Amino acid sequence: MTQQRRDKTSTEFGIWLREQPEIDSGLCYTATNVDYLWTNYKSGYWMLIEEKRFGKLPAFYQVEMYKLLDNIKLIDKKYKGFHVLVFENTSPSDGGIYMDGKYINTDDLMQFLQFAKDDDWYQSWFPKRNVIGISFKNRTE
Repeated sequence: MTQQRRDKTSTEFGIWLREQPEIDSGLCYTATNVDYLWTNYKSGYWMLIEEKRFGKLPAFYQVEMYKLLDNIKLIDKKYKGFHVLVFENTSPSDGGIYMDGKYINTDDLMQFLQFAKDDDWYQSWFPKRNVIGISFKNRTE
């Protein structure tokens, strides 16, 4: 059965989609969104960012869909990868930050968003299947 939204936020179309038995997830239909298509329109650099809060990671079905999108790297040299941004709480202002499984600080995040980090920062990252979240208790700063 198609999973209903737990956070009570959706558009009317999103609610309608989840109510249609003909396209139920039990019939292998899935949908997800990408939180950010981040770009610098002057340089042409762009990347996809999935934001998660409270230490959570994307579900396995989301990761599989993001991998499909990531194939754009084969034809667009300005694409800077798919990235998972995880907040300890809700934002950089109220807790720790993980980018692609690495603990970072706010300065790192700002440089990353400005496309100013080394190229290795812009390699796509996908969490392993069956990993639920990130621990903020045992990080090294």
